[in-house]
Amino acid sequence: MHSFKKVSKAVLVIAVCTAILILLDTALYPCTFMRNDVYTVATQEFDDIIVGTSHGKMDIDPETMEEVNGRSGHNLCVGGEYGIDAYYLTKLICEKQQPKRIIYEVDPGYFVTEKEEGNNYLLFYHEFPLSKAKAEYFWNSILKCNFRTVLFPWYEYSLSYEIPKIKETFLQKVKKDYSIDGLKSDSQEYHESGFIERYPVDVRKLKKSEPKLFEEDKLNHQNMEYIEKLIAYCKKNDIDFVAVTTPIPIATLKDYSDNYNAAWKYFGKFFEEQGVEYLNFNTQYFKAFTHDLKAYTDYDGHMNGDAARQYSRILAEILDKK
Repeated sequence: MHSFKKVSKAVLVIAVCTAILILLDTALYPCTFMRNDVYTVATQEFDDIIVGTSHGKMDIDPETMEEVNGRSGHNLCVGGEYGIDAYYLTKLICEKQQPKRIIYEVDPGYFVTEKEEGNNYLLFYHEFPLSKAKAEYFWNSILKCNFRTVLFPWYEYSLSYEIPKIKETFLQKVKKDYSIDGLKSDSQEYHESGFIERYPVDVRKLKKSEPKLFEEDKLNHQNMEYIEKLIAYCKKNDIDFVAVTTPIPIATLKDYSDNYNAAWKYFGKFFEEQGVEYLNFNTQYFKAFTHDLKAYTDYDGHMNGDAARQYSRILAEILDKK
């Protein structure tokens, strides 16, 4: 009897602690655009799903593409999204629906770097509904994080910013409100299609910054492993897979020509060996879209909204021909 009471108390303490953690998570973890993205692809069906990095997020507009080819789509790209994230996002989607095509946006710099500790680890996983994909994702990625990332996910965000929004955040989650009104700033806005539109900037005031440069001897093999897994998963499930590298301003291409040329050569060969289509708008499709800095908001290659819509139209036309 005595041991039973001890066990009961331990269970009660664990239950109370768990409830407190859930309450704090609900109140303090912000409602990010990824919350909307994951909810959308887990509850709606699409022909095309776009995964990749911030270039894909700000350069590819699914609504414009649909105007061209009639295919519905959602943009799941975001800065900090590595191959492992794209892989488990795709597995989650396939538990809920069956997309016809995965469009993977390739940024060479993401293959020579490691996923950073911090909220990027949680950005996707935190929004996953209970699923087999979430369990696998936790085991192969989140489990390796600092324990605070798992138990106290809000600690990665500024409490001075989140505390004043506690009521708003809490009610939005409790009411299951996925409105996009709060996902807009002075420089950009989130669209329901997952596309983030950046507003035009005065390019004369832009400063150059060094991008993540590709070097084959620094290749992160785990990143390549998960792209291979993603391609194999798509083939197994009869999903078309297309790789795309979006245009980069000509000034940046010239400044780091050796690194970019090495990247184009490597990935061209890699995707050819994988037997998948690779559309590189800095090599064979160089002339398909402008590389003039005026179409971009930085030297890294993130387009303004008007340019992104023009590019998305061209991308859809090329994909349609393929």
